[in-house]
Amino acid sequence: MEQKSVRESVVASWTNDVIPSLSGLVAIPALSPAFDAEWAKSGHLAAAVDHVREWIAARDLPGASLEVVQLEGRTPLLLVDVPATPGAADKGTVLMYGHLDKQPPVGGWSEGLGPWTPVIRDGRLYGRGSVDDGYSGYAATTAIEAVHAAGGEHARIVLLLETGEESGSPDLPAYVEHLADRIGEVSLVICLDAGGSDYERLWLVTSLRGMLHLDVTVQLLGAAQHSGIASGVVASSFRILRHLIERLEDSATGELLLDELKVDVPANRLSELKAVSEEFPEALSKAFPLVEGGRVVTEDALELMLNNAWRPTLSVIGADGFPKPADAGNVLRESTTLTLSFRLPPTADAEKAIEAVKRALTTDVPYGAKVTLGAPQAENGWNAPAESPWLTTALRTVGDEVFGRPHRATGMGGSIPFMGLLSRKYPDAQFLVTGACGADSNIHVPDEWLHLEYAQQVTEAVAHILDAHARG
Repeated sequence: MEQKSVRESVVASWTNDVIPSLSGLVAIPALSPAFDAEWAKSGHLAAAVDHVREWIAARDLPGASLEVVQLEGRTPLLLVDVPATPGAADKGTVLMYGHLDKQPPVGGWSEGLGPWTPVIRDGRLYGRGSVDDGYSGYAATTAIEAVHAAGGEHARIVLLLETGEESGSPDLPAYVEHLADRIGEVSLVICLDAGGSDYERLWLVTSLRGMLHLDVTVQLLGAAQHSGIASGVVASSFRILRHLIERLEDSATGELLLDELKVDVPANRLSELKAVSEEFPEALSKAFPLVEGGRVVTEDALELMLNNAWRPTLSVIGADGFPKPADAGNVLRESTTLTLSFRLPPTADAEKAIEAVKRALTTDVPYGAKVTLGAPQAENGWNAPAESPWLTTALRTVGDEVFGRPHRATGMGGSIPFMGLLSRKYPDAQFLVTGACGADSNIHVPDEWLHLEYAQQVTEAVAHILDAHARG
């Protein structure tokens, strides 16, 4: 392809067409179902799908078909099917993925900014869903258009834009099964729901952690009691729960203790993380807004990256059974509930891990307390397959011609359940997990923003890789 034509096409599309429509998508409060029990009634997810569908339908994608697919009781999904160019009909299917649902707004946005108010400031588009992940459908479509504008080639492309990713993609397996015949044999997966440590190069995510999630309730009393009368006789439910959690995690170090939650780090992934830690020694240690005097768990950059990408962690993300401090009397409460969220190494077996956690929490419980486990979830992580020669060459070209520096590969501490599902279903496919997210893009928190120039470069890179795949 002619490099100038690719770039001109991408820049023109983003400037004239993408940014106005993406801004309109930001304005739609399309909360993921986990955060909006009335999503079907509110219609915001459907509105987001329709908004993007109308935009793609107006683009110049020769022979493309669009369909909103919605199985009974499930969130809607946008399916875009683009035929292969004449010379690439035998290259299988490129499956491109993004999502249109959003995290909750969360309070504390800066002055002049808000979750549903698109604002462009200093080359950034602010608003919930701008970078996570509303831009993805626009970038994918614009990349396909750029291939055509530059006289390039691409295999058949199926673009899936779901609306449940922020809830753990509970509906996506059903859709992949339902659409299996229409998707066909996938040879390349492109996911645009990721990013890296800066906006100077293309970042590949080569591993994703799995996750466990469950509520645990400890109850010893049938009813709350005066703490002066009952304490010292009846154990606190919180103390019992704290003891049970100590079976899972060393509170002094954060190390998880169950063997089922641990794996050995593959040599190639260790090498990738070493390279990134040497080039970006403060990528993680300076990434987060610590309080004055606060510090990260270690100053060793490689250890931080291993902790984040390949080691299990536990976070307590919710609690129940506690009064607010202003309402707290001298009472020994009858029960304590905590929500435990685990991140698992990419190659750990999530089902074995959750069974091990359940055993640790329910075996030999002190004082005969009652333990109840609720809302269990378990998702495997993902580790990328070996890179094909055509992809290696394409990435070098992208580094030289688009960014002017080599790409980097790293692990991501979060989860994209769809990647694990696809790797099992299409074991021979290549994977390109990338995107426009940066460490400071504020995904899931106030002031989320998309780096517009970088998003255009990622779009340009995807166009080159589509062409390289068709010719490889």
